[in-house]
This record gives sequence, C-alpha cells and structure tokens, in this order.
Amino acid sequence: MHFTKSFVAAAAAAGVRAQEFTWTGTNQAGGEFGETVFPGQLGKHYIWPTPESVDTLAATGMNTFRVGTRMERLVPDDISGPINETYFEGLKNIVDHITGQGHYAVIDPHNYGRYYGNIINDIDGFSAWWTKIASRFACNALVIFDTNNEYHTMENSLVHDLNQAAIDAIRAAGATSQWIWVEGNAWSGAWSWVSSGNGESMLDLSDPEDKLVYEMHQYLDSDSSGTHTECVSPTIGVERLQEATEWLRQNGKIGILGETAGASNDVCKQAVVNELDFLLDNSDVWKGWLWWAAGPWWGDYMFSLEPPTGVAYQNMLSEIQPFIGA
Repeated sequence: MHFTKSFVAAAAAAGVRAQEFTWTGTNQAGGEFGETVFPGQLGKHYIWPTPESVDTLAATGMNTFRVGTRMERLVPDDISGPINETYFEGLKNIVDHITGQGHYAVIDPHNYGRYYGNIINDIDGFSAWWTKIASRFACNALVIFDTNNEYHTMENSLVHDLNQAAIDAIRAAGATSQWIWVEGNAWSGAWSWVSSGNGESMLDLSDPEDKLVYEMHQYLDSDSSGTHTECVSPTIGVERLQEATEWLRQNGKIGILGETAGASNDVCKQAVVNELDFLLDNSDVWKGWLWWAAGPWWGDYMFSLEPPTGVAYQNMLSEIQPFIGA
C-alpha cells in the first residue's frame, strides 16, 4: 500500500484509525555479527538467516524481515569502492528467498552511522555506497531500504544529510518503487524522538516518490536499551510512544517500530501487548512493527524469536500473535 501524506492528513482530520498494519515481522540478525572483524569469515564471524527460519515465521503471518548487514563487508576498505561479491551473494540469496515468497525484505546496514568505527562524514561516499546497493535491487519492489541502523552521538544535521543522501542515491539508481525507511539520531528512539531534536531535524526529508517511513526503535526496560529482563511497567511502551505518535500525526508522516521486544515475564508480556495494541489503535500513522530478533546464533538470548527453540519463540509468540498481520 502507498500511504501518501494527504491520506494521513485526511485520516487524522476525520479521526479515522486505519486499524491495520502494513508490515509486521522480525529482524533477522547474523549478517552483521562479528562487527570488530572485517571482512570476517562466514560461519565463524557472521552467519546469514536461514530460509527455514523465514518460512516458519512467515507461517505465523509475518510479512516483513529486516536483514542485518555491515557496510564494511558489502563495500570493504573504501566506502566508495566496489562491492564484495561473495558477501553480497549471501545477502542476495536470503533477500531473494524472502521476496520470492511475497514478503518484504528490509536491507539494514547495521552500522550506527559509522564505517570502520568512524562517524560517516563523507556524504558523497555514503551516497556512492547506496547507489551501488540500490542499483542491485532496483527491480525488486519488495525490497525496503533502511538508510542505517541507529545513528547516535552525531550532529543532527549530519544525520539528516546522510538520510537525504541515501534517499537521493536510491532514487537516482533507478529504485523508485521501493519504500525507504529513515532513522534518526540518538539510536532512533521513539521515546526521545522529539527531545533529541530528531523531530525538528528530520522533518524536511524529501522523496520524489513520497515513500518515506520514519523508523523508530523502542524497548521497555529502564533505559530503553533492551538489555535488561525487567520492563518498567505494563504501560511503559504506550507512555514512550505518545510524543512520537503525535509528531507523526501532526506532520503527516508515517512510522514503523523497527525494533521492539520484551523478556518473557508477566510485566513485560503485558507491556508488549499494550504497546502493540497502542500501535494498532494508531495505525493511521504507525504502519507496523518488527520484533528484535530472530537469527541462527542467538542461543538462549532472552529476545530470540528463532524457531524452534528461541526463548521468545517459545514464550512470547502467543502474546504477539494477535498483532501479526493485523
């Protein structure tokens, strides 16, 4: 579906809630692992998601899979250099499998606005990187481009300029049918979207295809980091989404919660359900959500949605199931 700014504005003015999501699914982690070892070795430092995992989760109704990658592995040594075809083939194989089943594949450079650990200040280089990647997927309308995962500790103006450079490069590469997910500074947190300055600095991003989605992340623990088993309260997700929701609606934007999760305890289960229910109630502006995360190397990680033994797959799937494909 293509939700234009005019649609969002009209829906808001009429008090209409869409009551449906466009994208629901999970992150598929692994390709970004081993982030201190480049280029790294497949099976030792990083791993690609498996088709079997995607298919099992798709059978629950999930239609969107955010595939983690690293910029340094796709384009090593020089951000403007050539693609590493071996690593790219691994990415393309899983993307082709996902989209071949009719689902969305989100290409997620999991780099935090860095390249080899250094803040990306080379706007032209960032543009060149995206030109190369987007051109490879220009004919696949089910690919979604995520400009970069969780920019942080940067100038807001730089984050804006990197996002705009990615948008311009993707469109110039001939990828005109795909959605682009933009992320903000301060880990792209929904809870701090306004207070961090993202709300002001990201407002005037422009796309000639009018297919921008503002991707935010939200965890439910004390510092919104997603590193603690305890959630603050059953209502913390709803509370932390309030300002961002109003920002989206007031400015005629649409958003996606690109990462969220909670541990498998009673408070977190309630918090996750309340959060997803809030998103659904406000699905005129929130177009979906993705769980963090599936992937073959999570082991006993508290948020693992990897079938069949992931902790969240076994203990949280029944909680989130009503909101999958809703």
